Amino acid sequence: MNEQIFGNGQAKQSTHTAENSIIYLEDIQKIYRMGTEYVYALRGLTIGVHMNEYIAIMGPSGSGKSTLMNIIGCLDTPTTGNYYFDGVNVAGLDDNDLADIRNRQIGFVFQTFNLLPRSDSLHNVELPLIYAGVGKEERRQRAMEALDHVQLADRAHHKPNELSGGQRQRVAIARALVTRPSIILADEPTGNLDSKTGEEIMRLFNELHDQGNTIILVTHEEDIARHAARIVRIKDGLVESDEPVQERALVG
Repeated sequence: MNEQIFGNGQAKQSTHTAENSIIYLEDIQKIYRMGTEYVYALRGLTIGVHMNEYIAIMGPSGSGKSTLMNIIGCLDTPTTGNYYFDGVNVAGLDDNDLADIRNRQIGFVFQTFNLLPRSDSLHNVELPLIYAGVGKEERRQRAMEALDHVQLADRAHHKPNELSGGQRQRVAIARALVTRPSIILADEPTGNLDSKTGEEIMRLFNELHDQGNTIILVTHEEDIARHAARIVRIKDGLVESDEPVQERALVG
């Protein structure tokens, strides 16, 4: 399928296919049963992402964007439709294969940081490597490298309550980077930060994109979305629009 139906009912030719996209979702539906009612979170959505793209996904509450991110991150499965990750239909993968994608190929960054409060920065960043079975010496080295990458090596032994909000988010980004993934999924990464700190975090995402990472960012803030090269707007479980950003936001 090479067409996406947009909110105005017109078909627009897409350059994305399962073969040339790192991520390609085709006619995805996600239906939840709530008692006797059925809730359609996604209603036949098609979207593709090329390697090293930087896209923002926007939409009001209940639009389906969080469900979409969970499916992209292999945290949830669609009710119908096909999801191709690097050309492979995810539906044919077993639990170990899905875990490998989550642990090695995708880095997750959350609005609420999701750090262990009693562990220092170094241990929080190490966690994905522990799950991946990496030896202690190597994971310590890689965790320190990741912290250094986000300019927090000097906070390696500080716990989350000893860090500012921006520093906690940098630790979370280091944790996402430590497995050396090609894709970063960020869900409202500046939502709990003041505007100045949010800009610092967006500068870091810009750097990660320049270094070759594919960035998929969920946000409800237009100024944050404009850091991306492309904005996909979701409404009522469908793609309402999918357009390049004409004037991208710049950070010094």
